[in-house]
Amino acid sequence: MATGNSDPKELGVFLKARRADLEPLQVGLPDPGNQRRVAGLRREEVAQLAAISTDYYTRIEQGRMQASLPVLEAIARALRLNGDQRTYLFELAGRTPGGQPAPSGREVTEHCRRLLDQLTESPALVLSDTMDVLAWNRLAAALLTDFAQVPEADRNYVWLLFNDPALRELYGDWTAGAHACVAYLRMHTARRPDDPRLKRLLARMTHHADFQHWWATREVAVQGTGNKIFHHPVAGTLTLDWDTLTSSTAPDQHIVVWTAQSGSPSQKGLRILAATAAPQAVPAPALNGSTHEDLA
Repeated sequence: MATGNSDPKELGVFLKARRADLEPLQVGLPDPGNQRRVAGLRREEVAQLAAISTDYYTRIEQGRMQASLPVLEAIARALRLNGDQRTYLFELAGRTPGGQPAPSGREVTEHCRRLLDQLTESPALVLSDTMDVLAWNRLAAALLTDFAQVPEADRNYVWLLFNDPALRELYGDWTAGAHACVAYLRMHTARRPDDPRLKRLLARMTHHADFQHWWATREVAVQGTGNKIFHHPVAGTLTLDWDTLTSSTAPDQHIVVWTAQSGSPSQKGLRILAATAAPQAVPAPALNGSTHEDLA
């Protein structure tokens, strides 16, 4: 079922990037030896693997023809796409079954803010699809940065990760964390390519070479859980697991919660951080007129 959000140009760039990642031997084709002029698979090889004509595949990659669902499935298999890449391919083609839910807005509910407040030993924040920081609890501010003191226009996790030296130093593996955020943002472009917030963010990131390089690779991922190491000046080294929770009533808002293993030094470190974290004295203005008065 077409969704009306197809982006043929980006679809072509994405297909080129993915076939450039594969060599003939990886997909069961003969080794061409040293006669190959470019790395990766040729269009005719992808067409062969997908059991379609080269002309048909070329037209799809050039944005001159919309692929059917079975053809997209065949191309996804030919290019060995993982789950996130396959979803991105279908969204770019405007073929995501059922479409995407409409944005739910940027106001965080009182119930959600109460939930953040009651997580007294776990840093937690609410991110939008474009990784704007919409709400947070006191421990998240103590661990990461005092979001209330960040100008609203800069209150975006990707922006801060690339531009705030203190947050960058906090990460045990900044490269992996920043790369994953870029891959998540790229995934969002297929869902809502005309999102003005995303366009503004991308325009502001043009001077970051790492961001531009990762963005150009068209790597996509939606990782809902993981592990991070932080080197905090007060709490010391913290090894924390993180999980992402999404409400069915606000599908473009995601609660990210960091937790430590019970009895671990990291749990003790979070308790030290909680004990030393100052209350939020001044409510931070939120987007769309909401307030952060519940986040003390």
